[in-house]
Amino acid sequence: MSVFVGIDVAKASLAVAVRPSGDHFEVANDAAGHRALIERLQDLPVERIVLEATGGYERVVMAALAGMWPVVRVAPHRARAFATAMGRIAKTDPIDAAMLAHLAEVVDATPAPVESPQQRLLQGLVQRRAQLVQQRDDERRRLQQVQGEPVIASLKRQLHGLAVEIARLDKAIAQAMAEADHDRARQLQAVPGIGPVTAATLIAFLPELGQLERRQIAALVGVAPYNVDSGAKRGQRRIRGGRAGVRRVLYMAAWSAIRTQPDLKGRYLALRARGKCAKVALVACMRSFLGRLNAMVRDGTPWRMQPI
Repeated sequence: MSVFVGIDVAKASLAVAVRPSGDHFEVANDAAGHRALIERLQDLPVERIVLEATGGYERVVMAALAGMWPVVRVAPHRARAFATAMGRIAKTDPIDAAMLAHLAEVVDATPAPVESPQQRLLQGLVQRRAQLVQQRDDERRRLQQVQGEPVIASLKRQLHGLAVEIARLDKAIAQAMAEADHDRARQLQAVPGIGPVTAATLIAFLPELGQLERRQIAALVGVAPYNVDSGAKRGQRRIRGGRAGVRRVLYMAAWSAIRTQPDLKGRYLALRARGKCAKVALVACMRSFLGRLNAMVRDGTPWRMQPI
């Protein structure tokens, strides 16, 4: 009989539930705890493990388990919606783990790709760069608002330090990207509109690129429109969900591609001429751009301009 496991992840501990036996236990969320968890599970016919995304605390245990069993990471709102649908209002770590085990049993979700140490390093570098860029932009805004030479001088020193640190991270990202996937890094950066940061983000946070069909990859990134219909009502379709960090860099890459590639520019202008607002037209171009990137990576071919 197959076994399904749910893991509620906290900073210091892992609450584990096993279904259908109903067993539950807790281990520390550290290397020793991960070894103990594997020892408890290794003799069981585990079919699927589901855990909840918790801001990064789940990454190390995912890496430890993914090499042995299919591991699925779900967004917190999905886990909570499932618990509510099952009539579970109370919320404790053991209850959450039991609901995740139940979710593992009834939902045939795609396991997360196994992340290499190089990919995890690249993820950390890209995230840190994004944090510093946000700080830099905040300080630039403050510089336009403050008065007093000491305050202005402090902000300028801070901006200089941030610029130096971002430059260091750019070099580290380039090296880590080459170590994580040198061939894909070169392939992506050869596409007009995609620079080192966008390529690094795609390699680090979208390993499914080239492995899914175009509708699936669009939904994964969050650029697929969803119907909002009920009865005779036909609502406006909207995008939702997906990986916000990937979507953010794809947004800027698509703008650049529209400016430099006649086919995408033509698509954008045609949508605008049909009365679509700028953002709707851009999202449609993002979806087309992503689909072509997906096909390029899947087939191992260079980027090609499409006829207008």
